[in-house]
Amino acid sequence: MCGEDFSTGESYDHRKQWIVSRLKFLSYIYAIDICAYAVMSNHYHVVLHVDKSRAQSWSRSEVVERWMQLYKGDMLVSRWLKAPATLDEAQRDAVYLKIETWRERLFDIGWFMRGVNETIARMANAEENCKGRFWEGRYKSQALLDEAALLSCMAYVDLNPVRAGMEESLDTSDFTSIQERLAEFASKKRQLKKHPELAERTEKQARLKADLKLGKQPEAPLMVFDGSSHTDLHVALPFTEQDYLRLVDETGRVLRADKRGAIPDTIKPIIERFGIDPKNWLEHVQNFSRRYGRCAGHVVRMRAYVERYGLLATKGMSTSKALYAGPVAALR
Repeated sequence: MCGEDFSTGESYDHRKQWIVSRLKFLSYIYAIDICAYAVMSNHYHVVLHVDKSRAQSWSRSEVVERWMQLYKGDMLVSRWLKAPATLDEAQRDAVYLKIETWRERLFDIGWFMRGVNETIARMANAEENCKGRFWEGRYKSQALLDEAALLSCMAYVDLNPVRAGMEESLDTSDFTSIQERLAEFASKKRQLKKHPELAERTEKQARLKADLKLGKQPEAPLMVFDGSSHTDLHVALPFTEQDYLRLVDETGRVLRADKRGAIPDTIKPIIERFGIDPKNWLEHVQNFSRRYGRCAGHVVRMRAYVERYGLLATKGMSTSKALYAGPVAALR
């Protein structure tokens, strides 16, 4: 799908850039932030933050402007934009109802994923001059119920190429958020030249993006970390950039097939801060997606989730008991 065709030798790596650019373009339109992503040869992972309050702060005209960058508008809504005085009360009510429907869709993960997967499928089918399904099935999602679940899921996604044995380091893990964050961090510190391979790969991806003519559409940055500059309407990830980069780097070194060992003391504080048992961290990051079903987090929060949605049970409660060393992790 997005890798090398073993029968023909043809490479479809450029489709990975399609996916990254589409994700970031939709994040620009929607009230949905991208926390982490990893695009592999036959699937991709993405960790999303839904910001309902941001969508609710948009004016009606801003909602319409955002929606119409993706989809066709509505005749009555177009009239309302151009000449609102020409509409009677019933027509205005119909317009407002339509706009509120669009507003709700602009913070809906289902509509977000539809906007990614349908577009990529059409582009791939057009490239191969064929019709039919491109993706094997509908996307699967898990609710992250606390900061510990968020931290471990982000690490799991960012380490996907290393964990799968496809890459040896974060620097060489192309089309991942961790590589992007490392490049941005090194650039801010004016140290990108000290990491020639990272600089080369970043430049190569920029050229690919330009060749694919993807640079013209706006893209949202990745969700910022605590301590970074952000507005009141844009919340931040609940840990610092330095802590997170160190955590993923050290975890990745231990996860490599030729390495065996315990979590280094230097990264224990960030793990323990969220009530995670360091002894179970590595196994948890390696198998995050298989350990949980519809939700992930402290067992107390998982029980509350089950009750809220009227479920009999959900996969992962025993896993949660093993991961968490203390009481429910604090949520902001």
